[in-house]
Amino acid sequence: MEPNSLAIIFAATHQLRNRDVEYPYHPASDFYYLSGFAESDAILLLRKGGAVKGNKNEYIIFCQERDFKQEQWVGERVGTERARTELGASRSWSITAWKDQLSELLIGVETLYYNLGEEGEVETTLLQQLKQFRQRSRAGVIYPKTVNSLNPLLHELRLRKSSTEIRAMQKAADITVAGHKRAMVSCRAGITESVLEGEILHSFSGDGVRTVAYDSIVAGGNNACTLHYINNSDTLKGGDLVLIDAGAEYEGYAADVTRTFPVNGKFSEPQRQLYELVLKAQQAAIKQIKPGVRCDAAHRAAVRVITRGLIDLKLLKGDLQKNISDKKYEKFYMHQTGHWLGMDVHDVGEYKVADSSTAKKLSWRKLESGMVLTIEPGLYIPKGMKGVAKRWQGIGIRIEDDLLVTETGCKVLTEAAPKSVADIEALMRSL
Repeated sequence: MEPNSLAIIFAATHQLRNRDVEYPYHPASDFYYLSGFAESDAILLLRKGGAVKGNKNEYIIFCQERDFKQEQWVGERVGTERARTELGASRSWSITAWKDQLSELLIGVETLYYNLGEEGEVETTLLQQLKQFRQRSRAGVIYPKTVNSLNPLLHELRLRKSSTEIRAMQKAADITVAGHKRAMVSCRAGITESVLEGEILHSFSGDGVRTVAYDSIVAGGNNACTLHYINNSDTLKGGDLVLIDAGAEYEGYAADVTRTFPVNGKFSEPQRQLYELVLKAQQAAIKQIKPGVRCDAAHRAAVRVITRGLIDLKLLKGDLQKNISDKKYEKFYMHQTGHWLGMDVHDVGEYKVADSSTAKKLSWRKLESGMVLTIEPGLYIPKGMKGVAKRWQGIGIRIEDDLLVTETGCKVLTEAAPKSVADIEALMRSL
């Protein structure tokens, strides 16, 4: 942040599910990242001082005050006093004092960091205050002349994980792996997708996690060809594959894992051929994950392997490079091979950054130690796809793992989840 500047970050509000029933509260990731404070109706301010002696940095919180009658209904609040003693705030006020304190907090601030358009009511108050300051500018009052987005600074921090964050993400990964393994050994023909989802959630809960990182996908047979299928209501059939994309959230950090396996515990020959192609593509992509490599290298490696395999299986025809340049593979593989992972399952951080030679040209950024991302190639051949033999139809496959970029390469945080044909079939036979 610039000297003599102020950053304003808001907590998430409670969202109504219907009438007076709220969705389970989830803190805003940026707010929680900076504060560790998981209550709603709060505002966090970071004030950076200048060169003047005594003009220090401050961490300020506006939050709900203690109210014992209200707490009997909704649970204990931290309150303004404990915001200082437990959260380390320099100063704290009740959220009801926000408007009254704002003018004082803005005096002497030259640059304001704030994401326009995020909080309508508060933003109106802020803009009104800046207008009043402009009217007083002739009186020599120093006030913000520049408003910058906070995202470029904050999201670059979140992109690079600390050792504490990495420990939380490994725990989320371990809990997720256990859930996927439980689903494999619990799977059988005749149960519904929702029953299998219940096994995963039961496993997560048993490990102390009630929050999933995203709505779980449990897709049997042709349903796996719908990338974001979340109905999870059909009956699983012997002879089909089932694709499960599910991840736990631990201490605010997400895991994101996909495994695909046969409902009856045994891959058919067409299923095995397609599955091993996807696995080979994932292994090629994982080899690209190391510092200094551009973050699109994994996708390019996966596309090359998949396209070559599709030609070998007669699902594509012609020259390899021509198929790649014409993106013919997108008929069967239409998404990217991975994404950033962190507090959000599709985490923050730019994939393309300004080239060092020119500020105008954007290029794929290079991976750095401490970044975490997923690798998730797939193949999707829905029933009725024209020009495709029936033995391939109704098969959707995705294999996804979470990777930490290390100083020398990468670590697969979710490597304990079985993914070879032999390991999957062996685990499912152990039932």
